[in-house]
Amino acid sequence: MSTGALVAADLIAVSILAFALYFPRHRRRDMIVAILCINIGVLAVATTLAQSTVSAGLGLGLFGVLSIIRLRSQELDQEEVAYYFSALALGLLGGIQVEPAWVTPVLMAALLAALFVGDHPRLFSRTRTQTVTLGAAYTSEVQLTERLEEMLGCRVRRLKVRQINLVNDTTVVDVRYELVGDGPPPRAQRTG
Repeated sequence: MSTGALVAADLIAVSILAFALYFPRHRRRDMIVAILCINIGVLAVATTLAQSTVSAGLGLGLFGVLSIIRLRSQELDQEEVAYYFSALALGLLGGIQVEPAWVTPVLMAALLAALFVGDHPRLFSRTRTQTVTLGAAYTSEVQLTERLEEMLGCRVRRLKVRQINLVNDTTVVDVRYELVGDGPPPRAQRTG
């Protein structure tokens, strides 16, 4: 596959990733810039390194450091990390020629398919994860689970207490749950 065809395949793939998959599902406009720029940057460096005598490991190491700095500068959800690293991978695939020529477009399509399926809104659509701060200090996991299930209209699948403050009477908990029925009860029915 020629360099021009690889660049075109990458541009098509990253456009699908950013505009057809990521934005319609997550609606975070600022990540579009990050996805596009990291992809084009990696594509440019990978293409240049593939045609020069400089070690590819040096270039990949530089982008690894840059991606860690970017990811640590603002909290990203796991889904956003997946899109971010997919943009990196697409750029690498587009910048380095491999044989046979069909491997690159197949790998690009596989990445896009993985994002399409793995982040599809219908996949585990009733499953949620939240960090909840409660206005009571729960030292009993059974009572905490009952309270969360009542409040969220759910079946708690897993919880992890992050903090219990007996002085201020609060509990901070990470909870993974599955909605039952139509979700949380109406606000007027909630207690405490």
